[in-house]
Amino acid sequence: MALKIRTFFLYVSISIVSFTATYHLLSPTVSDQLRRRPPVYFPNPRLRPYASKNHIINEQDTITSQPSNDVESETLQVHIPVNNDSMRVFRKPDLSIANVSVLFPSWEALVIVSNDVVFDRNYTTPSSLFCLFDTDEISPARFTGTMSFPDRNTYTCPLPKRVLRRLPFRQPVLTKTPVQSIQPVQPAPELLRWNFIVYEIVETENDVVLLAKGINNRQGVNRSPTEFKCLFGDDIVNGVTTSVTSSVQEVFRCQRPELTEFGQNLVRVSLLIVQNKQVVPSLAYYTPQRKIAIGGTKSLLCACTMVYNVAKFLKEWVIYHSKIGVDKFILYDNGSDDDLEEVVDLLKSKGYDVETRFWLWPKTQEGGFSHAVLHAKTMCRWMMFIDVDEFVYSPSWASSKPSKSLLQSLLPTNLYGQLIIRCYEFGPSNQTTHPLAGVTQGYTCRKEIENRHKSIVLLDAIHESLLNVIHHFKLKDGYKSKKANIGTVVVNHYKYQAWPEFKAKFRRRVSAYVVDWTRSVNLKSNDRAPGLGYLAVEPKGWEERFCEVYDNRLKHLTRRWFGSRKGQSEFGMIWQNI
Repeated sequence: MALKIRTFFLYVSISIVSFTATYHLLSPTVSDQLRRRPPVYFPNPRLRPYASKNHIINEQDTITSQPSNDVESETLQVHIPVNNDSMRVFRKPDLSIANVSVLFPSWEALVIVSNDVVFDRNYTTPSSLFCLFDTDEISPARFTGTMSFPDRNTYTCPLPKRVLRRLPFRQPVLTKTPVQSIQPVQPAPELLRWNFIVYEIVETENDVVLLAKGINNRQGVNRSPTEFKCLFGDDIVNGVTTSVTSSVQEVFRCQRPELTEFGQNLVRVSLLIVQNKQVVPSLAYYTPQRKIAIGGTKSLLCACTMVYNVAKFLKEWVIYHSKIGVDKFILYDNGSDDDLEEVVDLLKSKGYDVETRFWLWPKTQEGGFSHAVLHAKTMCRWMMFIDVDEFVYSPSWASSKPSKSLLQSLLPTNLYGQLIIRCYEFGPSNQTTHPLAGVTQGYTCRKEIENRHKSIVLLDAIHESLLNVIHHFKLKDGYKSKKANIGTVVVNHYKYQAWPEFKAKFRRRVSAYVVDWTRSVNLKSNDRAPGLGYLAVEPKGWEERFCEVYDNRLKHLTRRWFGSRKGQSEFGMIWQNI
């Protein structure tokens, strides 16, 4: 009996061991069957840096990669079920334009999607995209515009809280649905930092101009151009360097390179800090032997400004200045998310010459104006640099009809290359919301003493360094500036508007050399709202502030020029009806 019991237990033990061994041998297959999910593509680590870091993937996609001996010609195919059909996303063989992300000061990641990813069937709905971070968190990706040369779509994604507590900050992956638990084989590269980067390039007939952050950070203090070289190519060994001829603010002028071996291919261009052989990260690309547009008819007077969510103000500003002498308007769009483009298209349909340029870069007003000088030199003779809340006005126009000659007749001649116009600053004038008839109608009370000034500049007279501060430029030797008499012409600056409008302005300062109102430094600066401090909290009696002189002159002038009456009681301005 005892022998039978021992035999039984021995048989059971052997069975358990055999079953356990068999299970462990088969467990990967069993686990795969139980947890089966579509395979996910991970970047090939042999590809060029950043070349595959932002593949657009989907939780339900099946992603396969066609093998190839040439890693640079790898093709990515993504099959997406759509109504019992499929969609493919193809990666072009040329991977020279990288996908890259930049950390902005607002704790957002700017994701730049290169044009080597082409979508079939219009699958480009911006609202369907998300950023997936290495913390396994997602945030919505907002389409912010298209960079030119080469065309690259950009998206901004807020950094989740856990990402902010984890260093270093890693570049996110752009996804089509809120996918989680998709981790790369290797850690993603670090986010590029906005405070140290080359962000734009302009090619001229004689040189190449780079705009860069983090080199000359203090106003009036610029490093010597001999400290830098311009680097054309991905690295020092295989690239070509040229001399830097000027280093002022964010503008670096480079000698044109000889790049015959590159053909017509795009070449990354950056700055090399000679002392430590450090290459500044760059988003800019150069094309050898690119043809620069020269000649053509120039407009006598253009206006340039940097804008953000100004759709409600734009029609009044454009119509008014067009009637007094501005031929063309150039808007540097700083990431607007209102209906700015719709308003621009409407103005174009009415015959107004308005051009927008994608300019997402924060705190780059000086760099943007330098860019505008180079960009517009073949289109404009004179450029007026004023904001959308500023209107040029002359008391002598009180009895005149609107005419192009009104403003153009004020342009100086001979050796004058710049007309400087002083500003009157208007207050809220008891307005609590944006006046529907426009700022010229709603804001009629101002400070008594003028403050600051704006300028109209002859583009050919601007110094090669492109140095500019608060809307005026350094001029070439032989040219001088002319200050206009405030009784002859003035800029009505509707600066302190109804609190909801001013609060929005409070949050954004575009000048690199003007302290943000939200920072508790330099509280006595003339650029600050007196008595406001650094908190975006409406002060008591805001609507009555800055009211020292009632000034209705421009209100009456614009009512006479642009007003119309419908019936006996209804009165409106022309910009309200288009």
